[in-house]
Amino acid sequence: MPIVIQKFGGSSVATPASREIAISRVLHARQEGYSVVVVVSAMGRMGDPYATDTLISLVNNDGACLKGRDLDLVLACGEIISAGVFTAKLRQHCKAIMLTGRQAGIVTDRVHGDARIVNVHPDRVQQLLADGYVVVVAGFQGACADGEITTLGRGGSDTTAVALGVALGAEVVEIYTDVAGIMTADPRIVPEAKVLAFVDYQEMLQMAYEGAKVVHSRAVEMAMHNNTRLVVRSPANEHTGTVITTATSYEGRRSYPVVSVAYRVDLVQIVVQPQIADASFDCRLFNALAEHGVSVDLINVSPKNKTFVVDAHLLGRAQSALDQLPAERKIRAGCSKVSVVGVGMRGLPGIMSTVCRSLYEAGVEILQTSDSHMTISCLVDQSQLVTAVNALHQEFRLAELGSIAEPALVTSKS
Repeated sequence: MPIVIQKFGGSSVATPASREIAISRVLHARQEGYSVVVVVSAMGRMGDPYATDTLISLVNNDGACLKGRDLDLVLACGEIISAGVFTAKLRQHCKAIMLTGRQAGIVTDRVHGDARIVNVHPDRVQQLLADGYVVVVAGFQGACADGEITTLGRGGSDTTAVALGVALGAEVVEIYTDVAGIMTADPRIVPEAKVLAFVDYQEMLQMAYEGAKVVHSRAVEMAMHNNTRLVVRSPANEHTGTVITTATSYEGRRSYPVVSVAYRVDLVQIVVQPQIADASFDCRLFNALAEHGVSVDLINVSPKNKTFVVDAHLLGRAQSALDQLPAERKIRAGCSKVSVVGVGMRGLPGIMSTVCRSLYEAGVEILQTSDSHMTISCLVDQSQLVTAVNALHQEFRLAELGSIAEPALVTSKS
């Protein structure tokens, strides 16, 4: 029987009503002739009893502190509880069994809190599927070679689902979330945003890097490298969702070089001006930042100025790194990065011109830019973020993309 992996996020398993909807998706897939592996996240969000953030606050409170290995042991419980609750309810309809990440054969490196999957041994899951079970796996976790429990970082359940899909040769991995699919922009700030019927793997990766948080970038990378088809959809919505595929060109999309506008907030722009001419200054600057654990973005280097952007929560570390160097600095907080994404812009003249004109006409000042073959990013003042995103969404006619149907070559039975 063909295999489908169905991953349900925290909101999809948070309440009895949402779990019933999720279970209906499982049962429908079985009726369609699939063997089903379910991957679940911890139930709910911060404040809910077993949510990941709630567990963190529970053990790191009033001066108490757990880190590394010990914290991973606690955090893994959220998904295990979720798998147990889901399995108990599913057993009212069919044979079901729950497994931890380790029991499902997920082997990771030893980086606690942000482990990467290095192997999956699917034998046990394969046998259970052959015996007619729906296998419910606790997401977000695995174990390193010596058996220590590890967690995979934020969004890790997506990676669990794709890793199992690759190892089992699944026909499709379905990521169920609280939105109807991958959208042309954040619908909270762009009311006209539409669900995309399909997105190229590379586009999805860029969207994730630039702030879209629907699917974790590691999951997309793994799916792309193994040509595993992903579908992102809502369990409570009959919309077919978004297929993430290898295709980079379809007839209906040729006039749409941009498919999405993504953004990141709470950024700080830093302009560094060396006090004396020194050919080694650039190396010393970025080495100091790296030693202080500061990741930089939107990097522009010239003989006079070294300009880059950091997340606001890393500003203190960046300041400490800069204190070691003979240089003046200018700091501008309260910035956002707005990016247009699309494989169709590769080699196409005029995209930057359109971006600049759109933002100029909307009264948005561009503080800094960067680009790649499929992304153009602009740093703007955060007070102008909503205006910028809406202007670009309208200029590139992204609302029209919602009317372009999914190609027949990537349709799914379920």
